[in-house]
Amino acid sequence: MKMSSSLRLAAACLVLATTSCENYSTFSERRPGYHSTTPAGLMIVHALKHEVKPPEAQMGCYIDAAATAAAILEKNPEDAQALKDYNFAVGRLFEVLHESGLEPWKTPLKCPSASGEWTFSVVSDGKPEHDPSHYRIVPADRYQFKGKLVKDRTIKAGLGAPMIIASKDFDPTKFDPFIQGKNVYYGVTETLHFQGRNCIAYYLDPLATETVKFGSHTYPVAADFTAPIALALAELKPRKTEIQHFLKPSDFASSTRLARLQPYDPKKIPLLVIHGLGDSQATWAPMIEALRGDATIRQNYQIWFYSYPTGYPYPLMAALLRDKMDAIDAYYPGHKPIVVIGHSMGGMIARELMTDSGLAIWNTFFDTPPDKTPLSPVAKAILTKTLIFNHRTDISRVIYMSASLRGANMATSFLGNLGENIIGSPPDLSKVGKELAMLSKPRTTDGKKLKRAPNSIDALDPNNRFVTTIDKIPLAKGIPYHSVIADRGKGGNHDHTPPESSDGIVPYWSSHLDGAQSELIVPSDHWSNRSPEGIAEVRRILLQHIGRTGGAVPPKVSKHPTTAAR
Repeated sequence: MKMSSSLRLAAACLVLATTSCENYSTFSERRPGYHSTTPAGLMIVHALKHEVKPPEAQMGCYIDAAATAAAILEKNPEDAQALKDYNFAVGRLFEVLHESGLEPWKTPLKCPSASGEWTFSVVSDGKPEHDPSHYRIVPADRYQFKGKLVKDRTIKAGLGAPMIIASKDFDPTKFDPFIQGKNVYYGVTETLHFQGRNCIAYYLDPLATETVKFGSHTYPVAADFTAPIALALAELKPRKTEIQHFLKPSDFASSTRLARLQPYDPKKIPLLVIHGLGDSQATWAPMIEALRGDATIRQNYQIWFYSYPTGYPYPLMAALLRDKMDAIDAYYPGHKPIVVIGHSMGGMIARELMTDSGLAIWNTFFDTPPDKTPLSPVAKAILTKTLIFNHRTDISRVIYMSASLRGANMATSFLGNLGENIIGSPPDLSKVGKELAMLSKPRTTDGKKLKRAPNSIDALDPNNRFVTTIDKIPLAKGIPYHSVIADRGKGGNHDHTPPESSDGIVPYWSSHLDGAQSELIVPSDHWSNRSPEGIAEVRRILLQHIGRTGGAVPPKVSKHPTTAAR
């Protein structure tokens, strides 16, 4: 028995409702134990079992252990146990710092130990937005994660202790409007270097620095690419706000952002990800972690995201994205051309980035050009930028994932209409909606007139005039694009031509694009951007793109002027 479109939408709505409290990530926190019979390892084990006061003395024990391990590594850089001892000692040192509240980045600390007194200091770059005082600094190995968006832990072996930094009582966006947000979670790697009795700590960014000079040897920089994202998901609980952004978009209008997930690097290609209906940037977590685990990807790409309240009609959100892309072009002039990935309704937004609309869409709503249409200045400004636009010259490739480019039949079902009425017209668009309803002409397909400003469900109607018109406009030439389409393996809508696959929400006929450089159907539900096969295909395309744009960026090596051993 086939499931009706109404029942399919009911199932989709049920998923949205029941997953509002679903845990994307949860964590347990503990002090990790340790076992080692090496000299450095025994120092660590003793320090863990016999904590001394004050905290400076406990830190001195771990500095002794790190220095002992560093001396062994200087003689034998391949000694895996010495590397493990060193990394663990560094992590425990910063664990003491986290719990004690000491701030050696302001004033060096005197740390007594069995070998004598150490002077311990932390070097930062001096930028106010990077002041360690504004962040929690916690060893990543304290955390164990699980949850829907945390499946595998992406780790890079090497030198140093991976740390999570998380902002506290501090708004970094006042220094950079395109930083990831007021709540910053990021992964760094801590290393200790020794000059006589001076122990100096340096933070390394494993997304920017692949190797570090340590004594007379060079090591890969260790990294944990999962921990900072997983902790952010667990503490910020984005799933709770995703539904609110869908049902009450006007309450979150100011949350619309184009931002970067790492420090800007003019040598790296921006990879802009755009989420879909009922989602947020959180949906990209599994892909981001996996891509960052690939050395070639992280050396050549920087990840940006576009986040928006998904109850708004997507053409308006696409217009706002274009404004923000203009702003980021001005803020970071000369950045490399952007690769865009759009999932679901995010694919509909991405489609506009490849489109020169001319007056084709405007003319489906109005019989007169913008300058002859009697709209108020506010309505004219909003409608003009929403209905008339050019393709972006700052993008170089687009990847569509489960993109609802031609809408979905479930949006026109009984429950779809009910959903439209529940969301209604966003209050902040009510005046524009009244003018649009009053002045726009009836829809040619059925003679229906608009009654209000559309919302995101309206924009998914396959008969929506915006959707049907943009589908007829050719994509801009010279921008390659790819399709990743999901198939649950249960068949699709049998009133359409084959293939009849569907991901349960968006059918093949809506996602398919003629002229794509590649099209891959992956065994997945609608969230192909989280599936292993979908992520692997994105990785393949990104590596192909590097080959098409002149090769990889050479890896950066840290050049701290320090020596490893006493």
